[in-house]
Amino acid sequence: MPILLFLIDTSASMNQRTDLGTTYLDIAKGAVELFLKLRARDPASRGDRYMLVTYDEPPYCIKAGWKENHATFMSELKNLQASGLTTLGQALRSSFDLLNLNRLISGIDNYGQGRNPFFLEPSILITITDGNKLTSTAGVQEELHLPLNSPLPGSELTKEPFRWDQRLFALVLRLPGLASTEPEQLGSVPTDESAITQMCEVTGGRSYCVRTQRMLNQCLESLVQKVQSGVVINFEKTGPDPLPIGEDGLMDSSRPSNSFAAQPWHSCHKLIYVRPNSKTGVPVGHWPIPESFWPDQNLPSLPPRTSHPVVRFSCVDCEPMVIDKLPFDKYELEPSPLTQYILERKSPHTCWQVFVTSSGKYNELGYPFGYLKASTTLTCVNLFVMPYNYPVLLPLLDDLFKVHKLKPNVKWRQAFDSYLKTLPPYYLLPLKKALRMMGAPNLISDNLDCGLSYSVISYLKKLSQQTKLESERILASVGKKPPQEIGIKVKNHSGGGVSLTHNKNFRKLLKEIIGETAPRLAELNTKEFAGFQVGLLNKDLKPQTYRNAYDIPRRGLLDQLTRMRSNLLKTHKFIVGQDEDSLHSVPVAQMGNYQEYLKTLASPLREIDPDQPKRLHTFGNPFKQDKKGMMIDEADEFVTGPQNKVKRPGEPSSPLSSKRRRSMSLLLRKPQTPPTMLLSLATLMRRRWKMVKSHLMASCQNLLPQSL
Repeated sequence: MPILLFLIDTSASMNQRTDLGTTYLDIAKGAVELFLKLRARDPASRGDRYMLVTYDEPPYCIKAGWKENHATFMSELKNLQASGLTTLGQALRSSFDLLNLNRLISGIDNYGQGRNPFFLEPSILITITDGNKLTSTAGVQEELHLPLNSPLPGSELTKEPFRWDQRLFALVLRLPGLASTEPEQLGSVPTDESAITQMCEVTGGRSYCVRTQRMLNQCLESLVQKVQSGVVINFEKTGPDPLPIGEDGLMDSSRPSNSFAAQPWHSCHKLIYVRPNSKTGVPVGHWPIPESFWPDQNLPSLPPRTSHPVVRFSCVDCEPMVIDKLPFDKYELEPSPLTQYILERKSPHTCWQVFVTSSGKYNELGYPFGYLKASTTLTCVNLFVMPYNYPVLLPLLDDLFKVHKLKPNVKWRQAFDSYLKTLPPYYLLPLKKALRMMGAPNLISDNLDCGLSYSVISYLKKLSQQTKLESERILASVGKKPPQEIGIKVKNHSGGGVSLTHNKNFRKLLKEIIGETAPRLAELNTKEFAGFQVGLLNKDLKPQTYRNAYDIPRRGLLDQLTRMRSNLLKTHKFIVGQDEDSLHSVPVAQMGNYQEYLKTLASPLREIDPDQPKRLHTFGNPFKQDKKGMMIDEADEFVTGPQNKVKRPGEPSSPLSSKRRRSMSLLLRKPQTPPTMLLSLATLMRRRWKMVKSHLMASCQNLLPQSL
């Protein structure tokens, strides 16, 4: 599951605008959104995790971390503002600490027990900056420096702040402010010359110098292809160069070889791809890459390791060794001058052995743990990781199965025991598992020793517990806003401890300005304003343009004068200090907030008739009535529950109405109201009209027989 961490430059210089009128920060936000769209084309992107870090002070720089979802990531990205310093070093350190938060808890680094390429968290750190000078509270910095102190426990176990599965890529925006008349050059995007370029190369990444929008799109497409699962390894040559190969593919000893001249393929800092298993979706491996020291029970502490292991390869052609049922790991190398040189030799049936210095107990260079070999189709170069000192182990195992038939003699036992003495202790467990798979489970005893002392093991457990607490603290601080700065403290910068009032040049300058004898400056107290602060603009407060002249923007001075003049002349207005424009000026985000507007209104008067349904003050239709708990009686009248209906004279009691009353829910029934209750005017008029109508009908029926 790749981790994609975006480090966005939020310094004040990101407010500069391009020829299109957009700021650098807007371009950075658009670049992140475009990268996510390009990445979404790959089906493997479903398991991606996105993080967002800015140049703010830690821990407020973390906007989206381990627990935030994609919606929070996008919301925080849109709300970024450029107002701060270019503290690139501190931001990089915070980003790497965030990525390393769970590594000690999960034991993925496996300190002192070898490096497992198949235990990894592939991380891509993409920073978008303008490449300007690095600034901090101490001043302007010429070089990039990462803070050495880290709040993360266990950071002293690795010399660098990053790990071998973390790579840094930088998009340095160099877009001009004016449209260029020169034609745009096509081709690859060059690297930038800023201070971050060297940091990118150290981690196995690179920087991009972006000058146009087309180059930015090209860089984003390239970065999407860089999202690969793998680890970075330093490959360095040891020993003499190989003999050149002639056109016929054979060694040509007559051609000279520059063994002492440095070649690009002698030292390469490249990635090896760790492919996930097609069935499980996670990488599977068997053998580690050895440590650069021999673990001993007498070691009080672990020596710090480099983030990238240094693997040395010998250019002596050897035959690749493989036996049946013995597992091995195969990793493809990223294209580099080393892979190009090996492929040009066109010898897919030979290999070069690889070593780790000081990994053995009796040998300074160590014993081989694998080899580099070109594929049979000569399309790529693979690193085969085998058991440690495999040239000795493989013939022994071959004799065990083919000659001794799993019944070894004393001589074979002695040879196998002498091999185990050259084996680092952390290889015993994977070797025992491999022998069990091959059908020989009893060659190694069950009492395995990891080779670490008790103090080292207890120290690693203690670090794991401390990391859990630090992880909870950092995760709890994600999303919190930094405290509002009241002002900027003014420092006393008088050099050498001498007050400015005692400076001869200052007194001479003051005398020239005043034109007369300067006052006795020695009596002035320069420490009187030691706690003086320069006020800052609070963006959360609504500007009061009629009360504070500093709240008026420069571009609105003339318009504000017009409003103040009209406000001064129109004295009949009830609202003083505002005009119609400012009175109805509401931000777009607050236009639909009707509930906040209701809080400012006075409390409404009580209803005349408490039995009438209450009106809901909903936005858009304040006259909407609440129909919950209402029913319709025979006269189509809305009433809240069963009420005493005034019986009209001469009207028979309807069994339907009484039955309907009895069938009502007990929860809706209310105590009967007294007969003297006040009815609303509309109800009284309606009932009175019905009574008059019934009397008229009765009188007409009485008069009809008399006329006949």
